[in-house]
Parts: sequence; C-alpha cells; structure tokens
Amino acid sequence: MKTKLLAILACVLWGSAFVGAKVGFEYMEPLRLSGFRFTLAGMLLWPLLIAKRVDIKSHFKYWRFMLMFAFLQSFMQYGLFFVGLNKVPAPTAAVIVGATPLFIAIMAHFALKNDQMTLRKVIAILLGFSGVFFISFAKGDMTGGGSDFYIGVGLLIVSNIIGGSTNILLARHPGSISPILLTSFANFTGGLMLLTVSFFIEDSKGNGYPSEFWAALLWLAMIPAAGFSIWYTLLKKPGVKVSELNMWRFIIPVTGCILSWLLLPGVYPDVVSVTGILIITVSLLILQLPQKQNKKIENG
Repeated sequence: MKTKLLAILACVLWGSAFVGAKVGFEYMEPLRLSGFRFTLAGMLLWPLLIAKRVDIKSHFKYWRFMLMFAFLQSFMQYGLFFVGLNKVPAPTAAVIVGATPLFIAIMAHFALKNDQMTLRKVIAILLGFSGVFFISFAKGDMTGGGSDFYIGVGLLIVSNIIGGSTNILLARHPGSISPILLTSFANFTGGLMLLTVSFFIEDSKGNGYPSEFWAALLWLAMIPAAGFSIWYTLLKKPGVKVSELNMWRFIIPVTGCILSWLLLPGVYPDVVSVTGILIITVSLLILQLPQKQNKKIENG
C-alpha cells in the first residue's frame, strides 16, 4: 500500500508540471526554462544529501552511469518534453505523456526477465495506445492539425520512449546508488546541458520575469526534486516490477488535464480530452484488478 501511495504522489506531482510549464513559456523559451528548472531542482536536494550524510565519494565509481543517466533523462527526455509541450495544448500533452507506461511495459518485456508480458498487459497496452492515437488525431483535426502540432506530438512520444529506457536502465543497474544523489546529479548536470544548448539556439523573449514566473519556476523545480527521488527509491525496492510500477503514470494525464482546465485561461474540457482520459483510465483499472480477476483475464 505504501508503494502505491508514493507512486500516486509522484504522478500527481508530475501531472502538475503541465500548468507550470505553460505559465513559464509566456516568459521564457522551452529549453532555457527546462534548463533553469532542472539546475535548480538538483540544487534543492543538496541540503537533503547533507542531512542524510550521503557518502558522495563512494559513488564516484558510478560516474559514467550517472552522467549517461543525466544526459538521457534530464537533457534528452525533458528537453524534448518541453519543446513538444510548447507546441501542443496542455491537456493533449498530458494524455500523450500519460502513455509512458505502455512503452515501458513493452520494453521491460524484452529487457527484464522478471517483467514479462501477459494478456492483461496486452489488453491494457492496446487500450492505452488507442487513447493516445485517438486524442492525437482527433485533437489535430480540431485545432487545424498544423505541422507544429504533429511535430510536438512526435517529440512527446520520443520523450516517452527515452523515459522508459531510463527506468529500465536504473532497474537493471547492479550498483547501490543513492536515489537522492542520482536525482540531484541528473537534474543539476542535465539542467546545465540544457542551459548551454539553449543559449546557442534560443533567443530571449525579454518580457521580464514577474512573480508569476518565479512561482512557476520554483514549483517546476520542486516536482523533479521530489518526484524522481520517490520514483527511483521505488524502482530499487526488491520485488517491484518496472512495468507495473509505471502503470501508475496513467494518473498523470488525469491530473494534468484537470489542473489545466482549472488553472489555465482559455483551456476547457472537451469531448476528445475526456474520452482519451477515460480510455487510458480503463487501461489502468485493468492492470490494477485484484489478482484473482487478473488470472481469469490472463487465462481467457
């Protein structure tokens, strides 16, 4: 029960990022915003590392893995996520990103011996993908389906795939890495990579930075600092399956859509977004059925 509650908490935090990012985009370009977000997120965990007396020197032997992890997760995954989100309405992006568990379930089947595919997972995956395709194409038709929209959808899907690979990489890593140190290092280092690239390819909007921007940036930084610390701790727990833990990510689109409708001006519920959420929610429910019912489904 504790694992489920922590997973839900992390996913609710991630779901709130769509609103914060859309507010931030009003004042800063996506890669630069993402860079400041993750650099600050890494720094927010430094006091916790000191309080917990994490032995940083003993982790030097994992520096190659940690650097690769920072590049894949913070730089690649979230760089693509922020650029894609800048081109797609927040509720639509939330549903697409919420499909990450589908990619992870497929990848885990081939990469992890203790996480094989079942009929239950196949049904959930097919339902979930149908929800993603439905909202992508239906929303594209509603908004005029410009090239920017579909480029954004493509970037979000690639971000999902990279996110799935980082979960599997961590689950397979034999070393005992502090989840807090890994989160701090990946966020801070990946954030610096994003900032460096942004100064070469993005121009400043020059709108000034009011209190609304700083509040959004601080919240965006707190999300990965807390969310990934929780998530990486859960991934390293004995007996936790990567694909089943990640099925809780289906909460992300629900949270992202609801908060976008409530907090963003001009964003309202529509049939496409609600239908997409319902389809993906059914996928989650199938995967969370009691064990006896699961056996009935998997046995046909």
